[in-house]
Amino acid sequence: MTDGQGGEGAGKSADASDASDSADPADPADAAREAAIGKRLDEVAKVLAGALVAVAGIMTGLGLTSNLVFVALNNESWPIYVASLCAIIAIVCSIVALLMHPTRRGNLWETVVLIAGVVFYVVALTVAVIGAAKAAGGNGRPTITDVELTGPRTAMTLRFDVHADGVETDASIAVYVNLLGPGGEQLDVPDVYNSELRPDDKGVVEQKVSMPVALPATATGVAVFAANVADESGAECGSQAQRGPACTTLLVGP
Repeated sequence: MTDGQGGEGAGKSADASDASDSADPADPADAAREAAIGKRLDEVAKVLAGALVAVAGIMTGLGLTSNLVFVALNNESWPIYVASLCAIIAIVCSIVALLMHPTRRGNLWETVVLIAGVVFYVVALTVAVIGAAKAAGGNGRPTITDVELTGPRTAMTLRFDVHADGVETDASIAVYVNLLGPGGEQLDVPDVYNSELRPDDKGVVEQKVSMPVALPATATGVAVFAANVADESGAECGSQAQRGPACTTLLVGP
């Protein structure tokens, strides 16, 4: 009797085990459903994989050429660094998501990773727009080029060009020309030239100057000075300020 009951108990245990196996959540229907969810998540991961391409496309569309990119990197433009880093993180998230198995737990983790990837993707696109606008728009710093001082001391001709881009609408570029004394100091005389240049609709200031200059006996040269009026740092010539003034000195013999 005992042996019969033992055999019967063993049979019931085996039947329970078979029933448990058939009730496993990893049955064909659940597996197919999770596989379909995983396939849709993989499509999102593939979109994130093109994050760098999207960021580069936005920058190019806003006029940020390769030359401007190098200039921006040289000026330590933080938006380009942040946009690139966020795009790379979004790509890493997409790769991790694609490597996850299409199980219930795997799809859950893939969803979490993709949400993080989408956040970094959106941040990369947003910062890319800011960086492209900032780099393509210039920094408002003036430059003085093509400087010439020709002719005899009593009838000299001074020529120079002033250029600045990215100048704010309510700002201007101030340009001065002063006479220099024997020690390089400015002579106590009125400015030889003085102008305040406003930007055009694109924020660009451009001026070509050609003017006569008569040097007195005490003068040893001229100094050309251009500064952004909106720069409140009080920077002087030779400073490392981002929008510091541009200065040029021309010395002449006796």
